[in-house]
Amino acid sequence: MPTATADLYDELGESVQSLPTQLRSFGGRSAFDGPIRTVRCFEDNALVKAILASPGAGSVLVVDGGGSLNTALMGDLIAASAVANGWAGVVIHGAIRDSVAIGSLDLGVKALGTNPRKSAKDGAGEVDIALEFGGVVFRVGARLYSDEDGILVER
Repeated sequence: MPTATADLYDELGESVQSLPTQLRSFGGRSAFDGPIRTVRCFEDNALVKAILASPGAGSVLVVDGGGSLNTALMGDLIAASAVANGWAGVVIHGAIRDSVAIGSLDLGVKALGTNPRKSAKDGAGEVDIALEFGGVVFRVGARLYSDEDGILVER
């Protein structure tokens, strides 16, 4: 089991950033950590699907969906693909759907909320770029730690 984020913060202090955005936990794995990969997309989940269908090697995908709750950026099929491909978790600054099914998967999932509406599938967005939301910068390769108390990210 990963070290609790509160204990990590006490140990690492200002060498980590603490995300103040209150994301809800949806996945079957409540605590997870790993190196960051990123996607920026708005109401279009084609890039999320493609990345999570590739080998994750214990990484965490951080998705900046602009905070939109209008459409879901991940559902149970994409989440199941993430599990099959070895991803540790997904953090979405936006919505998911199929939350009950996602809760049964061995995957850490945090998101702002849910919406049953599908997103577009045009492939619009950017991959593996630095993202910022909630005052925290998410850099590719930096380590993310998540549990019931929140999310910490290496500076």
